[in-house]
Amino acid sequence: MEGKSSRILRVRSKIGTRDPPKVATTSQGGAMSSAQLYDRIGGTYTATRRTEPRIAAQVWAALGAARTLLNVGAGTGSYEPPDRDVTAVEPSAVMRAQRPASAARCVAATAESLPFEDKCFDAAMAFATVHHWQDPIAGMREMQRVARRVVVFTCDTTDLAWRRRFWLTRDYLPEVAASRRGLATELASVIGARVEPVLIPWDCVDGFFEAYWRRPEAYLDEDVRRGISVWATVGPDVEERAVRRLRDDLASGRWAERNRDLVDLEVVDLGLRLLIA
Repeated sequence: MEGKSSRILRVRSKIGTRDPPKVATTSQGGAMSSAQLYDRIGGTYTATRRTEPRIAAQVWAALGAARTLLNVGAGTGSYEPPDRDVTAVEPSAVMRAQRPASAARCVAATAESLPFEDKCFDAAMAFATVHHWQDPIAGMREMQRVARRVVVFTCDTTDLAWRRRFWLTRDYLPEVAASRRGLATELASVIGARVEPVLIPWDCVDGFFEAYWRRPEAYLDEDVRRGISVWATVGPDVEERAVRRLRDDLASGRWAERNRDLVDLEVVDLGLRLLIA
């Protein structure tokens, strides 16, 4: 098995000369790279973004027998299997600084330019990060270049029923429902991946955007919102409007009336998908 020192042979030469992180455009028209975004919002990320064991079990099962693993867009280290040889890649210094001392080695790099040799990992994974890459297709191809297996957790919102079902986008954040759709389908076709739905438990401990589908009060908590990149990208005016309307609807009972079908559900499909190639 190839050691870590040889797998990262290209790191020193590429980190110093690589192009700066690619930029994404926010709904307010500003340009922001994924590193800049998480440098801004990621300071308290570990308070609300933790490994959800039921989702982790599905991700780790998809990794199969892989022993050496690259985690791309690794953030603070959630979902990194503790029993495998992990190398992490994360462009945000704020996120890297929050990784536990026991976490895997983390390299400052971007998905589109991974500083590793071809096929030097058994598997590469990416969890809830590809929508922040300027060029997700290039990033996916890089993952396939450096690893023999690729596992990606992302979302797909091609289904009109999805856009109507998730009450947060339907009733309060239509700007998000109008954003890029079909990402999982597009990326799966690029790398020849099979697609698995990922169901969200009602008591999900990882506070990603859709996690509180049965706990609407959570979205009123600013600490919860700061751990979700969507709120930063829609801008303060949209955020203030959405939170105000949600607070009013919870107080009046309007939210409960509109979403009474959710009360008895244990899990829900809100478009989260696992790509396995």
